[in-house]
Amino acid sequence: MKKYLKYLLLFFAMTFSYSLLAQSVQWHDQHKVKRKETIFGIAKEYGVTIPQLIEANPLMKQAGYELKKGDLIFVPYSKEGDFQADGSIKGKIDKKAAAKAATNQVAAKAVNAIRVGVMLPLHNQDGDGKRMVEYYRGILLALNQLKSEGITTDVHAWNVPKGADIRATLLEPNASKLDVIFGPLYSEQVKPLADFCRTYDIKLVIPFSITATDVETNPNVFQVYQTDASLTNKAIAAFLERFQKTHHPIFVNCKDATSQVGDFTTTLRRQLDLQKIKYNLTSSKSSDADFSKHFESTRPNVVVINSEKSPQLNEVFAKLNQLKKSRPGVAISLFGYNQWFVYQDYDLDQFFKYNTYIPSTYYYNKAADKTKELEAKYTEQYGEPMSKQFIPRMAITGYDQAQFFVRGLKAHGKDFKGSAAEVKYRPLQTRYDFVRVGQGGYINDNFQLVHFKTDQTMENLVY
Repeated sequence: MKKYLKYLLLFFAMTFSYSLLAQSVQWHDQHKVKRKETIFGIAKEYGVTIPQLIEANPLMKQAGYELKKGDLIFVPYSKEGDFQADGSIKGKIDKKAAAKAATNQVAAKAVNAIRVGVMLPLHNQDGDGKRMVEYYRGILLALNQLKSEGITTDVHAWNVPKGADIRATLLEPNASKLDVIFGPLYSEQVKPLADFCRTYDIKLVIPFSITATDVETNPNVFQVYQTDASLTNKAIAAFLERFQKTHHPIFVNCKDATSQVGDFTTTLRRQLDLQKIKYNLTSSKSSDADFSKHFESTRPNVVVINSEKSPQLNEVFAKLNQLKKSRPGVAISLFGYNQWFVYQDYDLDQFFKYNTYIPSTYYYNKAADKTKELEAKYTEQYGEPMSKQFIPRMAITGYDQAQFFVRGLKAHGKDFKGSAAEVKYRPLQTRYDFVRVGQGGYINDNFQLVHFKTDQTMENLVY
């Protein structure tokens, strides 16, 4: 044991000066530390060396690091050269673990396996890393489920933190052999990765918001993110289609100086003016009598507030509740924002009461049986629930995207274009339907209104 500790301290001294930003460690699993476990024992269990395990977990390089119960440890692939000619692993490694690792290598090379790459900040250092770890876990759950249907995959993941040169990751021997890569998270990493995917004819799925425009010129790029301007135009078109002939619009000013939805309300009012559709303006700060006079009794009213935040929304709910007490017959619908999904735990009854419509690219239905089943499976697999801070749910996002693209590639190979018609899969949270941008790549065109109906049911209206 003393010899081992001496070696470990020496290794810390040798590696502590390495920069985290230069790392792009490849790993395939996570291990939750149990009581009395050691780094040596974990390395032995998974058939990797101690240096490989430490290299995959930068925190272990810090002086004074101690392994604690509940820590999540990234487990890397065993590097080539760690296997003997007979399939065993060099060093004092458990033979059972060696056999398991060798079997996994053979299985990974199965004929017709879809080769999946993930290049994201997969670490526990900050919010970005934690969100992407949850996203990656969702991918793994999807791949396990696909395996039960006979769809084989070979997954490789790299930790590519903010500021890292992703070109170093692309030098890894497995990178050029992939069929699809999910990533990156940061805009500055898009171009080198997109160019690499074009060179090797790999599908690149950019899962989250970016500022890069490579999708306009690179046919290998599949961009999930839609610009705010595009979503605003779609939301306004959906509003006009559903309400302009039947409802009386009312805009409520919430006096929110930091509101992020001003472009939507301003543009919507401009469109109503152009089409000569009358609407009323009021304030959440006005008296109950003044607030009430803006609502019509002869036709339904649709309310739009100029804030996406919870305090302002609850203030409007209070005004509407008072209005319904004084005028119980008045019909009200509410048109909101996808940030409101975060408030379902305490505002769900109000959403139903006021016949609420939320324009969005995703639909998180916490009451759906399949959603509950996946969330339970996640908790069982990883020993903790999905984070409630993330809407849409990161794990479900990864699950849906992996299901969609792996199924599409399995059915259509290199010809897969990302249309919903090509994939037989009903998503749990986000529907994907990509359309081509000129002669470039593909952008997800999905848009919907999530309707909280007064009969306490929900419907997803796809546009």
